[in-house]
Amino acid sequence: MHLSSLLHAISMATALLLTSATVRAQSASDLMGSGDVFDRKFQAGKALEYYLPAEKLEPQNVPLLVRIARQYRHLMTDATTSAEKLRLGGSALSYGRRAAALAPNDSEAQLSPAITYGKMLPFQGTREQVDASPRIKAAADKALKLDQRNDVAWHVLGRWHQALANIGVLKRTLGGLIYGKLPTSTNEAAVACFDQAIAINPNRLRHYIELGRTYAQMGRTDEARKFITQGMAMPNKEHDDPELKERGRLALAKLP
Repeated sequence: MHLSSLLHAISMATALLLTSATVRAQSASDLMGSGDVFDRKFQAGKALEYYLPAEKLEPQNVPLLVRIARQYRHLMTDATTSAEKLRLGGSALSYGRRAAALAPNDSEAQLSPAITYGKMLPFQGTREQVDASPRIKAAADKALKLDQRNDVAWHVLGRWHQALANIGVLKRTLGGLIYGKLPTSTNEAAVACFDQAIAINPNRLRHYIELGRTYAQMGRTDEARKFITQGMAMPNKEHDDPELKERGRLALAKLP
């Protein structure tokens, strides 16, 4: 190894050790604050470099556990294989469940597992999807019972109704006992939930896109196009917004 390369390696190793020592010396509150900076930038890996050490100091810190679950969901979105997405989703679910168990009266904590279940559904088999469905509904209902102004909980509940409305009679017949375990729902119920989410927080593009996708399921093309287009015209503010806009583009492409 050349001398310059050796010196560079020593310098990098020293910097890493100093950074690690600095992190260890911080309080959980300080670490959370540092992690929040990266959370706001959607840099999940960097945020976890602070959140995970903070968790070792305060393993029952509910807001911290909710934050950690969110980072793993972000990493799940960015992962390139179904197996990796499910692995990261499992980590998010573990932290979300811990938060929910520790804080039965915290709306955000109760909702965290439901959000993760929903993100994992597309990569799971039918039986796992069926098993997750009542958990999503129960968590969203509890979150709303605790806070009727939780627009994300209304969104999650809307997606639940939307998905069930899309399971038609033929699919239930072919699915036999598996799909037969699921309750039935309607697109109208999904629309009501998304309308409520928009009324509470009109600044989340996801509400508009999923409302439009529900109208598309109903064959109401004009409303579908209106709300999907409105959502897609809004600026990206959250980590999953680009993914949601892609869902919107695909839905628009299928409209007659």
